[in-house]
Amino acid sequence: MKTMLRALALALACTAPAAFAQPGAVETRLEAHKVERAADGRETLGDAQAARPGDVIEYTATYRNTGKQPVRNLEATLPIPANTEYIADTVQPAQAKASVDAHAFGALPLTRHVVRNGKPVEEVVPLREYRYLRWYPGELAPSAAVSFSARVRVIADSGAGEAGRGGTK
Repeated sequence: MKTMLRALALALACTAPAAFAQPGAVETRLEAHKVERAADGRETLGDAQAARPGDVIEYTATYRNTGKQPVRNLEATLPIPANTEYIADTVQPAQAKASVDAHAFGALPLTRHVVRNGKPVEEVVPLREYRYLRWYPGELAPSAAVSFSARVRVIADSGAGEAGRGGTK
């Protein structure tokens, strides 16, 4: 799990700077917490240093404008680590788009066009194939911060499916 957290932090650091109109004006902070359910049913967020298949992790990426000018065209991207699957309806805020390849982003749920029995059909992309979530918050004022979060479930297998099949819409 530590390796997964480091990989996610590195991926976030690599994707964040390219998304901003003003280099160096935005700080990005990534937090990961294990979602635990108490006996009374209430959720608590705990340490995510160790996780096993079936555990739920909540990732939160916070973007802060450290500059003196507004940041426009912010593309806040949250990578989904390998060996996890996105949990439907957990993105906050809800207007996220998703991708299997970091190039084509589409509305949730993702769909793709495939051919079955010689006929083109549209199918829903399995959640374990999602690799990125992205939000487009518009303008980020000086000294302002905005956070984005999503939950994933740790899975045992290392295959994320055939993420390269077809396109997303």
